[in-house]
Amino acid sequence: MNICEITCKTALSFSRLPGLDYSLNPYVGCEHGCKYCYVPNVLKISRNNWGTFVDVRINMPLILAKELKNKKPGVVGISTVTDSYQPLEKKYKITRYCLEQLLKYDFPICIQTKSLLVNRDVDLITKFSDAEVMVSIGTSDDEQRLLLEPRSSSISDRLEVLKKFSETGVKTSVFFGPIYPTVSLKQAIDLIDKFVESGASEIMIDSLHMKPGIEQIIKNSLTSRQDLLKFFPTDKIGLKNRFMELKAPILNYSKERNVKIIEAF
Repeated sequence: MNICEITCKTALSFSRLPGLDYSLNPYVGCEHGCKYCYVPNVLKISRNNWGTFVDVRINMPLILAKELKNKKPGVVGISTVTDSYQPLEKKYKITRYCLEQLLKYDFPICIQTKSLLVNRDVDLITKFSDAEVMVSIGTSDDEQRLLLEPRSSSISDRLEVLKKFSETGVKTSVFFGPIYPTVSLKQAIDLIDKFVESGASEIMIDSLHMKPGIEQIIKNSLTSRQDLLKFFPTDKIGLKNRFMELKAPILNYSKERNVKIIEAF
């Protein structure tokens, strides 16, 4: 992994994502190396290089401290581009230092992550008047997760995150997405049960989107599991149809479990 320490001129960016006013991303690049990640397409980064580098914005807490003095209070989305709790955060603690600054002004926060490391900061997150921890999960199969999200936390660890924060009273939610095309209806229902039992009050669902270059990366990642490739249609219609087969039953079952389901935008 190529690690580079860089400086930034701004910390908070205005966000166009629903429910968020600002975005905060202490890192450029991500160690998790998710094969389906859309970020390389957005940032125009070579997909072949994705998962091989991370730029650490080492001065972000200082810049944030200065910005917060004049910023209008609003919801800060943490990890809108790359995971702020990727493994390097254990060493650099940039996210934690940023949380300390945000807490001084008690800005509402929404953290999205695939990492157990977020549990480290439970002492800070629970002090916010308004905080949400959203955990991303796309499958219940850890073998498949290792193939497509090689350096992310296990599914059981992510469920542990939900349980830990829900028990403290922090709002917890799940980004159930991208739902792997290999997920069966039974597996989807079982996952919803686990989400609810772990304390999630809301679930956002989304399908896999085959952005340019993703198809070949997924094929290369699944060479040891040729049996799975048939579940990954290369055309948008095929992927949409697979998602739609699960969508209606998921929505119906969520009503039975009294949990709110939102479709990703």
